[in-house]
Amino acid sequence: MIALSGPAGSLEALLDTPVGAPRAAMVLAHPHPQYGGTLHTKVVFRAAKALARVGYAVLRFNFRGTGASAGAFDGGSGEKDDFRAALDAMAEWYSRLPLWAGGMSFGAWVALEVGADDPRVRGLVGIAPPVDSYDFSSLRRSTKPKFFIQGEADEICPLPSMWKFYGALPEPKELAVIDAANHLFDGHVLEVADALEDLLGDYGP
Repeated sequence: MIALSGPAGSLEALLDTPVGAPRAAMVLAHPHPQYGGTLHTKVVFRAAKALARVGYAVLRFNFRGTGASAGAFDGGSGEKDDFRAALDAMAEWYSRLPLWAGGMSFGAWVALEVGADDPRVRGLVGIAPPVDSYDFSSLRRSTKPKFFIQGEADEICPLPSMWKFYGALPEPKELAVIDAANHLFDGHVLEVADALEDLLGDYGP
């Protein structure tokens, strides 16, 4: 475990690194902490490992008040500050590499909105972004590369909502849909990892 310096105190984190020299660095955020999301959430864990396999150094951390991270849940605003602190750490550790922002569910909202506005961030990854539940106004204007993974049977963000949202986004963008998968990708976690490898394995950051 790593202890990051966060705006509300120490943030518990883990760093996954590729076998060889990394070609990019990503901060990966977990789902809603009040509904059980942590840096150990299965999809987040598998996503980090998949990204490391295709050359990304991946920092996943617990939002304030989750696990050993200091502070208390702040409804999104504080969590965005936590994400910025994690970006600061990766920008320092991997100053020569492209910086990416990614996340799952609530964490996707945090990562995509912060990443869209941060000039250091080169690319964005959203896994099951809850586009019906949160304001994605910064992302809607962003011309950064955007990659999405969505479950066909997502009960939080129905696929038709995702397609409508995706259709209105500026290029470049790409969306992978996992057949029969719900919001948490129960029984389909490894397919999310495979989709990430397919989307980003040959992409030049």
